[in-house]
Amino acid sequence: MKQLSETQLGIFYALGAYLMWGFAPIYFKYLEFVPVYEILAHRVIWSVVVTGIIITLLSGWSDVYKICKIPKKLLLLCVSSLLISCNWSVFIWAISNDRMLDASLGYFINPLINVVLGLLFFNESLSRVKWVAVGLAFIGVLIQVFALGALPWVSLVLPLSFAFYALLRKKIRVEALTGLFIETLLVAPIALYYLFVIADSEYVNMLNNGLSLNFWLMFAGIVTALPLIFFGQAALRLKLSTLGFFQYLAPSLLFVFAVVFYGEQLSLNKMITFMFIWSGVVLFAFEKLILQKLK
Repeated sequence: MKQLSETQLGIFYALGAYLMWGFAPIYFKYLEFVPVYEILAHRVIWSVVVTGIIITLLSGWSDVYKICKIPKKLLLLCVSSLLISCNWSVFIWAISNDRMLDASLGYFINPLINVVLGLLFFNESLSRVKWVAVGLAFIGVLIQVFALGALPWVSLVLPLSFAFYALLRKKIRVEALTGLFIETLLVAPIALYYLFVIADSEYVNMLNNGLSLNFWLMFAGIVTALPLIFFGQAALRLKLSTLGFFQYLAPSLLFVFAVVFYGEQLSLNKMITFMFIWSGVVLFAFEKLILQKLK
């Protein structure tokens, strides 16, 4: 059997990651009765458990100790952990508060931000077509600003936090599983403090919950860890701009779930915004074909 190349492996991991992220809203929508920060705390804590178990099974603790001895990488992982925690909390809030369309819009913008960051930090080329694509996305954001009278914060915080998270992970070049374990471990004390000291909902004491609810809360570790492990593996093997292309899968599924299954209203100004974003996405995705047609 022919062995997959690093690029092919990267594509496999990217596809898996974004498909899992695309279906994740169903899970968080099911748990919308649980306060946002409690779900976030469970995501962090159970991710530490899940990644710790996998590291043990793979005998990977030496890699963890090695990274912990490099202050620079540890500091960068601390920053990346804050970025991904911010992303998680805003995403959960958006799903629980019927703002799934805003989240979808944000993740459609994300690949275009990746393109710009790839240009600025990795000297990846940016063609005229890609500049037009980025410009169309910017116009889409401006439409939301004028329509709402304020910045569409959900649609901006989600892509910016995740794009800079991806940038840091690509710069740190830490193995995906090791990196995620350290990231979640760094913020785990905050999550534990919140659950045991601050949180006061009826679901915070797992001893009082039913077995089914506790299972779904613990499942947050798998929902969180598995796609990020896949994403980390993809980030090591693919260019940032190529990696961004696959993220169209997740917001597309998110958009369908929001409109078809959860009944969110698609207003005229939001539809116009999506049209600009989608135009940018089409230009970016089919750049080579478009240039061939123009010749």
